[in-house]
Amino acid sequence: QETRSNEESTDESEEDESEEEPKLKYERLSNGVTEILQKDAASCMTVHEKFLALGTHYGKVYLLDVQGNITQKFDVSPVKINQISLDESGEHMGVCSEDGKVQVFGLYSAEEFHETFDCPIKIVAVHPHFVRSHFKQFVTGGKKLLLYERGWMNRWKPSVLHEGEGNIRNVKWRGHLIAWANNMGVKILDMISKQRITNVPRDDISLRPDMYPCSLCWKDNLTLIIGWGNSVKICSVKERHASEMRDLPNRYVEIVFQFDTEFYISGLAPLCDQLVILSYVKEISEKTEVECCARPRLDIVQPLPESCEEISSDALTVRGFQENECRDYHLEYSEGESLFYIISPRDVVVAKERDQDDHIDWLLEKKKYEEALMAAEISQKTIKKHKILDIGLAYINHLVEKGEYDLAARKCQKILGKNTELWEFEVYKFKEIGQLKAISRYLPRRDPVLKPLIYEMVLHEFLESDYEGFATLIKEWPGDLYNNTIIVQAVVDHLKKDPQNRTLLQTLAELYTYDQRYGRALEIYLTLRHKDVFQLIHKHNLFSSIRDKIVLLMDFDSEKAVDMLLDNEDKISIDRVVEELEDRPELQHVYLHKLFKRDHHKGQRYHEKQISLYAEYDRPNLLPFLRDSTHCPLEKALEICQQRNFVEETVYLLSRMGNSRSALKMIMEELQDVDKAIEFAKEQDDGELWEDLILYSIDKPPFITGLLNNIGTHVDPILLIHRIKEGMEIPNLRDSLVKILQDYNLQILLREGCKKILVADSLSLLKKMHRTQMKGVPVDEENICESCLSPILPSDASKSFNVVVFHCRHMFHKECLPVSNTVSPVQFCNICSAKHRGPGSAILEMKK
Repeated sequence: QETRSNEESTDESEEDESEEEPKLKYERLSNGVTEILQKDAASCMTVHEKFLALGTHYGKVYLLDVQGNITQKFDVSPVKINQISLDESGEHMGVCSEDGKVQVFGLYSAEEFHETFDCPIKIVAVHPHFVRSHFKQFVTGGKKLLLYERGWMNRWKPSVLHEGEGNIRNVKWRGHLIAWANNMGVKILDMISKQRITNVPRDDISLRPDMYPCSLCWKDNLTLIIGWGNSVKICSVKERHASEMRDLPNRYVEIVFQFDTEFYISGLAPLCDQLVILSYVKEISEKTEVECCARPRLDIVQPLPESCEEISSDALTVRGFQENECRDYHLEYSEGESLFYIISPRDVVVAKERDQDDHIDWLLEKKKYEEALMAAEISQKTIKKHKILDIGLAYINHLVEKGEYDLAARKCQKILGKNTELWEFEVYKFKEIGQLKAISRYLPRRDPVLKPLIYEMVLHEFLESDYEGFATLIKEWPGDLYNNTIIVQAVVDHLKKDPQNRTLLQTLAELYTYDQRYGRALEIYLTLRHKDVFQLIHKHNLFSSIRDKIVLLMDFDSEKAVDMLLDNEDKISIDRVVEELEDRPELQHVYLHKLFKRDHHKGQRYHEKQISLYAEYDRPNLLPFLRDSTHCPLEKALEICQQRNFVEETVYLLSRMGNSRSALKMIMEELQDVDKAIEFAKEQDDGELWEDLILYSIDKPPFITGLLNNIGTHVDPILLIHRIKEGMEIPNLRDSLVKILQDYNLQILLREGCKKILVADSLSLLKKMHRTQMKGVPVDEENICESCLSPILPSDASKSFNVVVFHCRHMFHKECLPVSNTVSPVQFCNICSAKHRGPGSAILEMKK
């Protein structure tokens, strides 16, 4: 026999080692139950939502609270209690025992029924609504199924519902339906019609019905679950259609699910659309090789039409399981709370659905911290046992133990949030394991801000081992997170060992910038030729600091430097820049060239200097400069160009100075480019130049060809053709003559086309003018005579008047117009004629 200490140390359940999470959790019903079962053995139990009723082998019935504490005790019989039944209100209880006694009494009233039969009574069931006066009914089962009804004078009247098929083994009453099991099968009785509506036969008749009793359970008012041996049937009570009635009951039963289990069934209970099955298990002992009783199993299955799917399966270590039989186990459940009670002679175990706290416990046990944290966040309002922060800290510790330092550091952002104390604690923990670098990227920089010492500690760690990482942190972290002076000094100390380290120098410049020591930062940037130097100058207005560093800036990036200097002329004058660049004429040219491009007049005092600079460093832009500049001295420019033999520039200057003939001569003699000479002559549009060009070209056949091809529209080609010497061979003469003829023909066609267009336009305009002049002109009392300025119409309409209206809309009294000296009858408006607008003739003369 097991001792009490061994019993308490026994595991409540044993779960598979698989990764599948159990659906239920278990605990023993203790307190008063423990005391009872030390001296007695449990034989049956009934569950009500308010209390529990436990029957024992010594004939006692105990009322217990849900914690197992005894609230009431009844001595019913000296022998085993077979069945306890409660109505839905929990106010009336029926008890039957092995010695044939049956009692039905009120727990809170004096109402009571006693009867002793000559055979053991295995079952009793009171009407679910026994508390109501017209439902004072209960049934008992031994060799017969008897219905007791209270009738006249409160007398109980028995009636036989069924007999002749062996002992009644189980009965369940739900609503108006009673289901019972005997040796042959399961029957259902409709209490309204008093008709038996079905008979479900027993599948395995080889099993003794007293050793492997039938388990019955109503899922709802119309669904009965039957478990017998290893067979499960789910039956549905349905209404029969009126056309099918005949002599049949108005209800019938349909088996909707049927399947077999691996073990023998000791109890059944519904769980939503699933089933909870308590199974009796036998196994072969490895030591003795004899069949023995194993731990009972509690399975959750999903019924299918002809099979089932196992959802979970737990082996229960109940006290004394080695000595129990299938009939010793019972399964009761509390509707609405998903509580399941496993009753054995020496133990009562409560199984309940696992809540979110249990789910998190399992995840933590399996070291699934990420999922546990997510589950806690989703259910933070309902969980009672766990805190999100505690789970998160455990997760961080787990990652650190696994060596996943970067992931652990990343999770700190989410888990630690704004808790500065926890942040600082974690930073020191990372320091102890030498992983400060891992957490550096995730340290908070705003809301919250940690102590400066934390950031300085991380920076020193990087400075000792990783200059690049140190530089990255300095760029990313705001300068107010740490003591800038301390970090600057540390960098300076390291530069003493490695003074040319560009990374440290650049970082020091950034630190100086944070510390507003821009001058020092600028010196370092210029030394490093760093691209951020211009941004630094603009951002902090350091133009006064770069007055003597213009050459350095230009050497670094002349394009950006010139743009910056020209954009800030008010801070650094043009004269100052030119002066600074005096010893670097190539840079001086770059600056002045860009200045000239922006504004042709701003640097006019340097245009003379620019001639030499362009000639030396940028000849392609010299000619455009000479053309665009109005301030450069032409003589100086001509002198420089002639010295350097710049023909094109010299030609331009000569033509600009009015010496076109010398320019043309230079083109012909120096360049020997007839096309250019012709182009120059076209630009100047001077007959003498054309004459010079013809004279120079007359003995040069290639030049003659060029002239013939190009001068047709500027000079009469006959002048050139007459001067060509007889016998001179001229390349492509035929093509040139054909081109001259084509050009001439084209000119004729163009003239004729223009003439046609002009005539058509003139005719169109004439017609338009005629239509306009034919239109009437309104004259009313608001119009005035342009001569006497009095109203054009007389105030008295009966008086005669004479008015002249011109096309220009000016109006006069006839007598106000001057007398014309010409013989022509046409009159002209004096106002328009005086203003030279063209004589407007009179279009209308009104008389009355």
